[in-house]
Amino acid sequence: MSPTPNGVRASSLDAAWIKSRHSNAEGNCVEVAPVNDGAVAMRNSRDPHGPALIYTAAEMAAFLAGAKDGEFDHLV
Repeated sequence: MSPTPNGVRASSLDAAWIKSRHSNAEGNCVEVAPVNDGAVAMRNSRDPHGPALIYTAAEMAAFLAGAKDGEFDHLV
């Protein structure tokens, strides 16, 4: 199984997309889904047919650890 390429049309993935329970009614959120080889796809919920960014499990773990530590709090 070949890795999923970055920028693939999100709607072409056979994926179960997950939205945060913290998302608001205006649709200001991203959605994530597991894909092949343990990778994680991310898409803009307002553009479900647009491109998906693909991250490795290690990349997602590093990002989530930083988010939990508050490293990105200054962005919002």
